[in-house]
Amino acid sequence: MKFEPPKENINEAKEILVTVYESLKEKGYNPINQMIGYILSGDPTYITSHNNARSLIRKLERDELIEELLKYYLENEDKEK
Repeated sequence: MKFEPPKENINEAKEILVTVYESLKEKGYNPINQMIGYILSGDPTYITSHNNARSLIRKLERDELIEELLKYYLENEDKEK
């Protein structure tokens, strides 16, 4: 089976990840640890409600977030070599 997300969700996922990251950082959390906790568990309490971050991240499925992270990492890994 082949998984292909809708194209418009990819840019939205990136924007949401950046917004949530910044919101967590502003509130003094370790954004990476908090976002990993959310992605692994699905528990929205890992994400602050500051700047509506919790509502934003719940707009997308966790697999869409993982896909965006993996895509970004692999695309940028190639540029570093």
